[in-house]
Amino acid sequence: MTDDTQPQPQPQPQPQQSYYPPRPPYEPYPPHATYTQAQAPAPTAHRRARRGVGLMAAVAIAAAAVGGGTATLVERWTADASTTASGAVSGTNVSASSKGTVAGVAQAVSPSIVEISASSNSGKSTGSGVIITSDGEIVTNNHVISGASQISVQLSDGKSYDAKVVGTDPDKDLALIKLEGASGLKAATLGDSSKVRVGDEVVAIGSPEGLTGTVTSGIVSALDRDVTVAKEDGGRGDGQGQQQYDPRQGWPFEFGGQQFNGDTGSSKTTYKALQTDASLNPGNSGGALINMNGEIIGINSAMYSPSSSTGSTAGSVGLGFAIPVNTVKADLDALRSGGDS
Repeated sequence: MTDDTQPQPQPQPQPQQSYYPPRPPYEPYPPHATYTQAQAPAPTAHRRARRGVGLMAAVAIAAAAVGGGTATLVERWTADASTTASGAVSGTNVSASSKGTVAGVAQAVSPSIVEISASSNSGKSTGSGVIITSDGEIVTNNHVISGASQISVQLSDGKSYDAKVVGTDPDKDLALIKLEGASGLKAATLGDSSKVRVGDEVVAIGSPEGLTGTVTSGIVSALDRDVTVAKEDGGRGDGQGQQQYDPRQGWPFEFGGQQFNGDTGSSKTTYKALQTDASLNPGNSGGALINMNGEIIGINSAMYSPSSSTGSTAGSVGLGFAIPVNTVKADLDALRSGGDS
């Protein structure tokens, strides 16, 4: 007997189709498709990652407009989106040093600048000086101490010493005095005035009008100015007496054929000077003109100050003058051996 029954083919299960949502621009989904949820979160995470990188790059670019250092961060994120925030970024240290600032120079050099009071039978004058050795050698102007019978020096910390004249050079308006019983003082660093250029920033420290430790700043305005001053303070001995010891009259100065701030008298000297617009006033004589490395480049010695017929004087008008420090260094041996005193 023949079995005519044939085995019937079994229906094959249709595989489920799974799709990622297409990336923009979005296309219509295929009709009648079946979707599973297993991969659904992946597209969202992908889109968020791309947006996060874009946001970081945008922020970094905006910051680069303020500070150029952020440009490194921009390049790293745009060149490789897979870079994480933990990647190392090269940088440059920023120094907190105050070197090269007026405040830094003042702090470093002020302990080497002193106030000098010189007394005689005619009165008293006030000037400034620069400590050049730890045992108390001090450079100042000749006109600050000329004719003095007693010299008193006050340091920046308030300590006072008596001083004696070691040597003077009236032709250069320089003098060297020495403190009695001093040791362990902070000596100033003498620079090189041949390297000074017009426009260099400078700081002046002295005791204008007896205001100890006053700091002003400016630039070098000119080099090799011919400055004519009296060899003696205010022309002492010319019959004007104590009036010449008035601090307001203590800066005799001649420029362009005219005399300013007191009578220069008949005994005068002319020297080459650095010109500065740093404010100088009577009492700054003998103080320091300093570069931004904290080196002495000049000894402040004169200023231009228009005077009235009544004898009163105006303050600084931005025309100050200093003896170049190279002149001082060249004269030190002569001063130490007594000079012209």
